[in-house]
Amino acid sequence: MTKYILAYISTAIVFFPVDLLWLGVIAQKHYQRLLGDMLAINWPAAIVFYLIYIAGIVVFAVGPALAKQSLGYAALYGALFGFFCYATYDLTNLATMKGFPAAIVIPDILWGVVLTAVSASGGYLICNALAKLFSN
Repeated sequence: MTKYILAYISTAIVFFPVDLLWLGVIAQKHYQRLLGDMLAINWPAAIVFYLIYIAGIVVFAVGPALAKQSLGYAALYGALFGFFCYATYDLTNLATMKGFPAAIVIPDILWGVVLTAVSASGGYLICNALAKLFSN
């Protein structure tokens, strides 16, 4: 259990600044231009999403990677988890929301793949380093 708590914190340490950099700086104008008035931050929902999503990264990528001691596993399964989650979100929006821009789908899915692979890999590396530090 302690390993999973450490993995969760380690993954969050990577995930939050990387995603906030993307959403708040790098791609902010792109999302604003494409989504316009549809873009409104609901902080309680965003926080719940982040808490659940990071748990998913740990369960499906970081935890198994720690058990296998494989950075490659963390990266691959992080990328796959990001692909499936972001594709589900973007394609559901495209299918159900009037005016949802198709131009956002591919870049956002790719972002999900990169963000989640980087977060899972970083979470794995940090967790391993901390575990070694505290075991000595």
